[in-house]
Amino acid sequence: MNWWHRLNKNPLARFGATLLLVFYIAVILADFVAPYNAYTSQPNGSLLPPTRVYWVSKQSGQFIGPHIYPTTQGDTNLETGDRQIIVNYKKPCPLRLFVTGPEYRLFQLNLPLPPKWEETEIFGGIRLNIHLFGAVGEAKFNVLGTDDQGRDQLSRLLYGGRISLFIGIIGVALTFPLGMLIGGISGYFGGWLDTVIMRLSEVLMIFPSIYLLVTLGAVLPPGLSSTERFLLIVVITSFISWAGLARVIRGQVLSIKEREYVQAAKAMGANPLYIIVRHVLPQTATYIIISATLSVPGFIGAEAVLSLIGLGIQQPDPSWGNMLSLATNASILVLQPWLIWPAATLIILTVLAFNLLGDGLRDALDPRSLRR
Repeated sequence: MNWWHRLNKNPLARFGATLLLVFYIAVILADFVAPYNAYTSQPNGSLLPPTRVYWVSKQSGQFIGPHIYPTTQGDTNLETGDRQIIVNYKKPCPLRLFVTGPEYRLFQLNLPLPPKWEETEIFGGIRLNIHLFGAVGEAKFNVLGTDDQGRDQLSRLLYGGRISLFIGIIGVALTFPLGMLIGGISGYFGGWLDTVIMRLSEVLMIFPSIYLLVTLGAVLPPGLSSTERFLLIVVITSFISWAGLARVIRGQVLSIKEREYVQAAKAMGANPLYIIVRHVLPQTATYIIISATLSVPGFIGAEAVLSLIGLGIQQPDPSWGNMLSLATNASILVLQPWLIWPAATLIILTVLAFNLLGDGLRDALDPRSLRR
């Protein structure tokens, strides 16, 4: 466990791991953490700025603790674009932890299953109506404001994080076994099989991945649900991402297959596929762990780009990418910046955290650093 102690002593890697842990726990428990349903619009609540928290009553001037006031939208000035915000200071609503709110089903899981690939309920979830925080009363606590449909931005960020964060994990789970197996077979057997596999991987590596993703995303059937579209994006991204990994694994296998324990397994008549999976590929584990950590941001970026240009997850289902698509509207950047910067900040922090963790794992597991 020396690698763990070295990793734990790296403050940047520890920061990245802690940040990712917080993000993943938050999105897994999004139904509980989010104050409102991500799909429910608030009456007269579109494009509200982040809710201001007060500590002193606007009516009496006395300290009454953290509270907010009911806020609705007013008229818009057509010349300047400024919107009137109506605040009812006569009804203070205290902020509390563990408040009663909209009912939800915690840990509910739906997946498209064959033969018709329709969404099927795998686990019904636990029925609850307790939320981590919120306001008691008629006021709505919109920490990050609301969108043009009057939906709470923080709630949509938490729900959308399930797609944006898990697309990388699932993508790596599909890409790396495929790349490891193909690279291991290519390096172990060599000959014409090695030539064919390597030429195929070179063809895949020629195409810029983002343009290929855009092309493939554009031909997806229009009637797909967000879950089906999500799975297709993962499969497409995984299919075009295994080539580089396979080439690296193939190079490592060329060296590993000549070692004594591999030759001994051959002499004992072991099956070639068993030798590859049991004796050869485990020796590449250090590289695989590091590479997998550094590859996750690529999947997150691919989903964000596809959703940004309208080919990924579609509204009303949230993802960080399609929430960021509002950045194409210059007026929103100026007048409603709270619609843009939270999603952009979360994408940047997530990519940064994975890179910091990957660099820390590389330093902790690299044999050359151990010798130093």
